[in-house]
Amino acid sequence: MGLRIKQKGGFSKSEAFLKRMSHPFYFSILNKYAREGVDALRSATPKDTGKTADSWSYEILTKGNGIKIIWTNNNLAERGVPIALLLQYGHMTKNGGYIEGIDYINPALRPVFDEIAKNIWKEVTK
Repeated sequence: MGLRIKQKGGFSKSEAFLKRMSHPFYFSILNKYAREGVDALRSATPKDTGKTADSWSYEILTKGNGIKIIWTNNNLAERGVPIALLLQYGHMTKNGGYIEGIDYINPALRPVFDEIAKNIWKEVTK
């Protein structure tokens, strides 16, 4: 005796949603959320000089049926490591010490992700 799983239906609503997302109107919506993410990251970034906080930007990439927002920070340390990641995850110092990271990225973006998920669910279930 084995486990039997039956599935009915398909992905037609999800596929229709992704097709609608390729329309320029939806890119303006994605831009809105991407900008909200930049603002949230800028506000949450620990500030010394403010350069890292002011260095957030984003890209919207499409590939096949997928769309993603990528937030980036171009304030780099000596070896090309984003300072935003050093702040997030921690790092060693030149003297052999360790500076513990501060999880500021995930809490800053959580409300943006929640809003995106809520609105995408409304669109998919139309």
